[in-house]
Parts: sequence; C-alpha cells; structure tokens
Amino acid sequence: MRLNLKYMLILLSFSATVSAGTRVAYSRPGMMMRIPTSSNTTAPYLFRTGFGTEIHNLNPFNTAGGLFFDMEISRGFSFGFSAVIPGDTSRINPWEESGYSIENTTYNPPVEFGFHFQQRVYTYNDISLSVGLQDVVFESEQSSDQILSLNTSLLSFFTVLASEKDLGDYKMNTYMGFGTGGLAQPALVTELAGGKAHPDTAKFDTSRISAEETSAGVFVGFLLKTPFFGQWGGMDIVGEFDGTGVNVGLRIPLTSDYRLNLGFAHIERLPSWKTRYWTGHPAFTVGFDMAVPRLAGGLRSASGGPSNQPLPVGSTFRSESGSIPAYMDSTIAMADYTVLSLRDSMSMMNNEMRNLMVQLSALEQESQFLVDSLKQLKLSKNVQEKNMNEAMRHLSRSLRYFYAGDFREALKEVDLSLELKPDLALAYARRGSIYYKLGDVQRATINWNLALRLDPEYDDVRNILKALHENRLKEANLFEE
Repeated sequence: MRLNLKYMLILLSFSATVSAGTRVAYSRPGMMMRIPTSSNTTAPYLFRTGFGTEIHNLNPFNTAGGLFFDMEISRGFSFGFSAVIPGDTSRINPWEESGYSIENTTYNPPVEFGFHFQQRVYTYNDISLSVGLQDVVFESEQSSDQILSLNTSLLSFFTVLASEKDLGDYKMNTYMGFGTGGLAQPALVTELAGGKAHPDTAKFDTSRISAEETSAGVFVGFLLKTPFFGQWGGMDIVGEFDGTGVNVGLRIPLTSDYRLNLGFAHIERLPSWKTRYWTGHPAFTVGFDMAVPRLAGGLRSASGGPSNQPLPVGSTFRSESGSIPAYMDSTIAMADYTVLSLRDSMSMMNNEMRNLMVQLSALEQESQFLVDSLKQLKLSKNVQEKNMNEAMRHLSRSLRYFYAGDFREALKEVDLSLELKPDLALAYARRGSIYYKLGDVQRATINWNLALRLDPEYDDVRNILKALHENRLKEANLFEE
C-alpha cells in the first residue's frame, strides 16, 4: 500500500496529463461511462486503450474527443491516463441574455491531460471496495504564462462499492459510491455582470468554480452483461448517475478484444440540446477500445471477452481446431480460427489455380495454333508470290515465241504459267490469242471468256470478243500482249 502511494505521489509530481478529456465517456478505468468501478478479481487484460468522441451539437458542429489508456499496475492498484480536447463552449449561447455567441466570442479549447488512480482495499465474495483519485486534469492554456495548469474543479476523491451477481445467462454488476469534484453537482453560482444566475444551476466555465463552491455527492450505476455476441464476451448495457446527470450506453464487441462504445450522456437535459451549453451538456458519445489480454494466469474467459468472469487455471474451451487453453491469448485463439479459414481459402485457391492452369494450357494451345496458322499463311503467301513470279516468266517466254511465230512453244509456256497460277487472267487471254493464230476459234473464244470471267474489267478481251461476234475481227487486232 505504501509503495502504491509512493507511485501516486511520483506521478502527481511529474505529471502533465489527464483531461476533461477524462470527462469524455468511456475514457476512465473500468467499463462504465463516467463513474469509477471496482472488481474483486484481477483485471483480465494487460492494458486497455482507445478513443472516444462526444457530440454536443450538430449545427454548429461541436464535439469533445480524446484518447485514453489504463492498466492494473499491481495487485488491486489501477492507473489511467487520458488526453482530450473538450468542446468549444463559445459555439452555443449559454443563455440568450448573456450575449455570448459564435459571432462575438472567440474561444480555443485547451488541451487537457489527466490521470486516474485507484486501489482496491477490500473484497468479500462478490463484493469489493475501492478508493481512488480521478480527473487530475492539467490544461494547456495558450493565453496563460504556465505551460500546464491544474483544473481543481474536476479533481475527485471517491469511494466505490461494487457487487457482481449472476442472473442466468446474464451478469449484473452494480456500483455505488461517494465522490467530490466532478462527481458532484456544483452549487448554484452567478454568471457575468449583474449577478444573474444561470438557469441550469451550472456555470459556463467550470474553471471559475472555486473549492468553496464545489460540493460532494453520490453516484450509482449498473453494467448488465448479456449473452448477445457471447463468443466475443457479450454485449454490455450501461446505465449510471454520475453525480450530475444520467448516462446510458452500449458496449458492443467487435471481437474478443475490441469493442464499439455508444451512448448518451446526461439524457435528462436533451430538451435543451440546442439552446444552451454548460458543463454536463447532453451529448451523443461514440468510441472504440482495445483490451490486450494477459498471456497466462488463467484469466482468459471461455466466451472470449476480457471483461468476463475469469476461468480457473487449466480450463479449456472448444474451437474448430480442438481444445484451446482458457488462458491462451485471444490473439492466438483468433489466429487458430484464422488458420482454419486460411486452409479453406487455400483449398479454394488451389482449385482455382488448377482451373486457371487448365485455361492457360488451352490458351497456350490456341496461341500455338494461331502461330502455326500465321506461319502457314506466310508460307502460302511466299509460295503464291514465288508462283506468280515464275508464272510471269513463262508468260514472258510465251510472248517471245508468239512474236517469233512458234505458237506451239508459246502454248507450252502459257500452260506452265497456268499450272503455277490457275487464276491468272492474262494467261487465259494469251492462250486465246495463240489458239486463234492456230485457227481454233472455238478454243480461243473459250479462253477469252475465262479471262473475262476472272477479270471483268479486262476491256481488251471484251473488245476482242465483241469484234469476233460482229465478224470484224482482223488478225492485226488480236490481243498479243
């Protein structure tokens, strides 16, 4: 106990952190929104961290937000830290007569840092008693000569009595206690010139509340653990009176170690949501926290949530891969499940890979077929070009024989040309002229018609046929190209 007090004094001496951000819901040690808690068992997590945001108004948009961290340093002694940027109190009129509005007021919210300390002093069965100090808030004021200044209006000494009861599939944790500072309703104070009292009995700026004006009060709350999302620890329903107002919320597990936090703070003041801003203004809160579980010691729960009742050392729970020790790190347990999922995914990927390989093989065969076809086309083109050239050489020789009067040799050369290029219109026209010279008008006519069929634009052949039909074809007019 002396050692814990020593740690507390050292941290207070060198601290520069906890905040009104500490006033953001779900940012103090424990699972409640704003009140302290107690437990008769060691925390099942090594440490817990996260962030939270409170939305105080939508138009103009006004929020408070911050980060937090907490852990159980030694047996029964817990420490928490938070860093917060509070809401801008100038964004909404405190009341109409004050004249303070966004048009004529400039306000930069100070960055707030804070600490929370708690010591469990007594346990009996399912009952525990803890004392502590929370909301040791330091503010970073730009207008101040000091780098950090202590906000004494939030400083709270408290005592909390907790009870844990099993209700079938549900579990009820109840808390009630006594506290000062931020856990008590401030006395009625006056605001600005003229001594006019604030209609909501709370000051516009909490830093103006003196020690004489701060009272003490009581707080109560409950946390109902439900079986919903039981594989991840169950969903928590939170309800509390924090000394100044009523808060309600939900803690929804995303995995065994991650939770989404939702809620409303000071719901009794929601009718004044848009008309006033004060310390304890109603707000919608949303946040996220991560609990890093202990690696050993039998503190892992079968349902998977670090906030559940611990299991005895040696206990196991079932997973798809078999029995897993209850104290196993949730990350390892999750990894076990992930490995099974990856195995199934790998099997599916292997099947897909085989299908892709089959498709790839088919594509390769098709590609090879296209390559072969292209080669064949190129070869055919080359052959055709070669045949064309050779056919034209034979036609050239036939023309020399034709002019020399050697019509039989000329006919042989034309026939060789047609063997190489059967669709060559010029060769048929030449052969027709040769047959005409040999006196075979019928064969000549046949070959000229074949040439015209192959090339309908062959005007010379058409003229010869027309002259032949009109019996005016003369030897001088023969097609002898």
